[in-house]
Amino acid sequence: MINKLNSGFTLWLTGLSGAGKSTIAALLADKLREQGMAVEWLDGDELRRNLGRGLGFSREDRFENIRRTVYIAGLLNRHGVITIVSVISPYRDMRLYARQELPQFVEVYVDCPLQICEERDVKGLYAKARRGEIPSFTGISDPYEIPECPELTLRTAEQSSEQSVAVLLEWLSK
Repeated sequence: MINKLNSGFTLWLTGLSGAGKSTIAALLADKLREQGMAVEWLDGDELRRNLGRGLGFSREDRFENIRRTVYIAGLLNRHGVITIVSVISPYRDMRLYARQELPQFVEVYVDCPLQICEERDVKGLYAKARRGEIPSFTGISDPYEIPECPELTLRTAEQSSEQSVAVLLEWLSK
């Protein structure tokens, strides 16, 4: 049973597209629900589709997307809900903003080499980005700033999603 916090908090999973953020988030949410926890998962693709219409991928639009995500996470946290956020959030200042706005914030870096992310890419986004069909694509034509001091790093090229979730659950129980 997770005993880290009695109130809501945010687990912020950041990393490249294809690193495993969403897979880990979905598995973790299921495990926490099985333990009777109130959990919501905010997925980057769904947030963009439902709350980010009209936003592009400029630095300003990306930050606005993160601002909206932080707002929702904060509302959920105030109501005792554990919120798992799986978003690329490529810039350090975005993640710093989330940390400053969310009193109980845990940054989890989902670390995976670009080459492996490209191999996992079932949507072909990396190939399109390399051909110039997708501008400002994180890791190709736009930077990903690696977190300097995340609370936890998961190395998904070296461990399965289930192993990553086990590491997260162990960390949370301490």
